[in-house]
Amino acid sequence: MAITQGTKIIIDDNGKLQNSPALTVSHPSASETAVTVKELGTPEQGTVAGFVSGGFTSPPFAYNGTIEKFLFSISGGTATDVGDLSSEKYQAAGQSSSTDGFSSGGGNSTPALSAIDKFPFSQTSGTATDIGDLSTPRNSLIGQSSTTDGFTSGGANPSYQSTIDKFPFAISSGTATDVGDLSEVKRSMANHSSPTDGFTSGGFPGISTIDKFPFSISSGTATDIGDLLSSNYGPIGHSSETDGFASGGNPGFSISDTIEKFPFSQTSGTATDVGNLWQKRRYASGQNSTTDGFTAGGETTPSSTTNIIDKFPFSISGGTGTDVGDLTTAKAVVTGHQN
Repeated sequence: MAITQGTKIIIDDNGKLQNSPALTVSHPSASETAVTVKELGTPEQGTVAGFVSGGFTSPPFAYNGTIEKFLFSISGGTATDVGDLSSEKYQAAGQSSSTDGFSSGGGNSTPALSAIDKFPFSQTSGTATDIGDLSTPRNSLIGQSSTTDGFTSGGANPSYQSTIDKFPFAISSGTATDVGDLSEVKRSMANHSSPTDGFTSGGFPGISTIDKFPFSISSGTATDIGDLLSSNYGPIGHSSETDGFASGGNPGFSISDTIEKFPFSQTSGTATDVGNLWQKRRYASGQNSTTDGFTAGGETTPSSTTNIIDKFPFSISGGTGTDVGDLTTAKAVVTGHQN
């Protein structure tokens, strides 16, 4: 368990000291700097690696259950296969605690699943553990993460859903709790998390809305706080500490490479076009370091998948992302995690 001072982490869940600014402690003979601390940031930012789980390959069409890992320092090379989900599936929601990745819901030969899978970020092989269920089976849903809980939003079964579910990262069995609803029914959105709130942007059918809900939600409806530049389904979600990014997707009749940005603090308004992915794509996975957004896999056409991992800085204000590596297999409708 992390050791904190107020809202500051002194030692994280992995036993690591955090950085900046210094904490001064008293000693019988002197005062000296003993450890360093770090303000809590967004729960969906990692410092080590990104993970990709599940998805499907096409052609030939096949469900995938692989969990892959790539370092945020990657600059060429291929992700590593570190295990498998408890079943092959795609269209699942991804959540991340400080030590584990979670894959919730999704679909395969059973169109809508409810299982919540958990795998440790430290694993190098093995199979994820089924630790519980969503309140209802759903596919094409997305995930958000607080420091203690995972959330799932929207989806389909087969009708489109607005449900927001919550489950504690400490869960070992049981069922997630329905804690509220999005502002409208939708699937295939982009996901974002600030330190205090979850966000969705875009979605199907023909949605541009950016929704926001507090992680403290126990009932009620998310708030519409603005819009993407156009309706967009299948965009990829990224989160810096202060802003959400929705990249790629399928606005109109073509697959996009546009990166849009909106501040988590906004109450109305429209996202801003800040640059482009290295490659047009939809239904990819998004991962976040403290400084960069990563996009892995996805569809480049309705019948073609990619294995490319690209990267863009959260400070981007024009320009194009960089191709930094590859997944072991080209696949789409994949789920992202980070630690």
